[in-house]
Amino acid sequence: MSCDLSAGRNVPCRDSVGSINAVYLIDYNDLGTVTLTNDEVTDVSGTFSCYKYLVKGANSLEQGVTASTENGTVFFEQTLTLNLQKLTKEDMVQLKLMAYGRPHCVIEDNNGNFLLAGKEHGLSVSGGSITTGAAFGDMSGISSLTLTGSEKLPANFISGATQADPFAGCSSATATIVVGTNS
Repeated sequence: MSCDLSAGRNVPCRDSVGSINAVYLIDYNDLGTVTLTNDEVTDVSGTFSCYKYLVKGANSLEQGVTASTENGTVFFEQTLTLNLQKLTKEDMVQLKLMAYGRPHCVIEDNNGNFLLAGKEHGLSVSGGSITTGAAFGDMSGISSLTLTGSEKLPANFISGATQADPFAGCSSATATIVVGTNS
């Protein structure tokens, strides 16, 4: 049966860290066909642009499991929370476009893992604040920008991903990585 367990798990070494290094945003439906092998992204058939956001500090991807015994259903609520320092007019335009759309998101964590969130349905902006801070040393930027989505599977690891190209291991993908130039 497809829901039978197939592996155990030991207590791992304490050699991992939290937080996110970068997020790549892809306009909804631009990925084309995503091929999964053992729940890992092994190929993508699209030609698309990835908009890379380097992040520092308190940024996270959380995935809640929602299950109903009565309904016989399970889904995964993906929540990406970002803090973008330094308020710019260019960021305001991109925030508006992000809020209007529902991008697919590739998350690069600080352990070198790349995960595709919002694979089927994209992630929608569900909250956040544009702030100038109250005191001289307070943050000026976009805080607690929250993107959420519901998917059948948790975010999928991407095979062969690199910092230069998160889709490097996907032979059919033609990804243009657009890196920010703000200062």
